[in-house]
Amino acid sequence: MAKGIIEIGDSSFDSEVLQAEKPVLVDFWAPWCGPCRAIAPMVEELAEAFGDTVKFTKCNVDENPVTPTKYGIKSIPTLIFFKDGKVLDKIVGIVAKSRLQEMITNT
Repeated sequence: MAKGIIEIGDSSFDSEVLQAEKPVLVDFWAPWCGPCRAIAPMVEELAEAFGDTVKFTKCNVDENPVTPTKYGIKSIPTLIFFKDGKVLDKIVGIVAKSRLQEMITNT
């Protein structure tokens, strides 16, 4: 796991994401997912750039099926931006790094 990115699961989701004091980006992924591996370096760069103001997390959908089901995740990668326990934005699939930055800075 890259520096500044926290691995979360079904048991830690509420405390790490919904009760977090700062906004949280959750990257729903799986190790076998090519697009997930492709977007990971962009998420890591954003974690370095915005890590002081945003918490960055990853949730392996294979190991943690409850949370992805709860949020209607049907394909990965899916990135959801939370603030104060609420979903503010959601991105499915690979997008440009600028779109990820936009999600963080505009919400």
